[in-house]
Amino acid sequence: MRIVVTGGTGGIGFAIAEHFAKQQHQVVIADLQQQAIDAKVQQLTDQGLNASGMVLDVTCAESIAACAQQFPADVLINNAGIQHVSRLEDFPPEKWQQLISVMLTGPAMLSRAMLPGMRERNFGRIINVGSIHALVASPFKSAYVAAKHGLLGFSKVVALENADINFTINTICPAYVRTPLVEQQISAQAKEHNLTEQQVIEQIMLAPMPQKAFIGVDEIAATAAFLCSDGARHMTAQTLVLDGGWTAR
Repeated sequence: MRIVVTGGTGGIGFAIAEHFAKQQHQVVIADLQQQAIDAKVQQLTDQGLNASGMVLDVTCAESIAACAQQFPADVLINNAGIQHVSRLEDFPPEKWQQLISVMLTGPAMLSRAMLPGMRERNFGRIINVGSIHALVASPFKSAYVAAKHGLLGFSKVVALENADINFTINTICPAYVRTPLVEQQISAQAKEHNLTEQQVIEQIMLAPMPQKAFIGVDEIAATAAFLCSDGARHMTAQTLVLDGGWTAR
């Protein structure tokens, strides 16, 4: 199968790409920076794995069309993401719109572009990388929380519209994963809350999680692979939560 991973050079995206490549699938690492893409593709091809890359801006219609034409996906992983931490009244409107464009409109438009090919082949899997914040909220993250909540409703509609073919769409929702994006959040949250970075980790990030641990990128990759397995062929419109017990409270 051909697996297209947006945000494919990042911690979660590359872990997913590498996991599928090791299962002998063709992976396409799609991201914004050519140099980073080339480095990650080289890292996989050096292992004898089947990997390609392309520059993709999920907020650009022309870029999305080019991706769908060059690399029609059997499996689309909507993983690209950004973050901005601020009180709503201090949140720059253009930044708010950017987060929605990258994490909600982008996945919708890329899915839209890939769906005709999936329907023609009578096979498709779309996996959205959501967040615990698709289910709960935290202060200072209004745009991120809104986008991730929106992914769940979006997925339900697309599942219903394509229930007549061998197609599923699901959303993986991890609690905090120790990626560069989260490292930036730790610093930003420390500033907002007037705490040390260690206090942010202990008192904010891991406090709601009974297991008190960051989620591993390997867990997310393995969950994505399961969703593409025959054993998950009727699992669609679902939210798979990797949260160490957070939402059990």
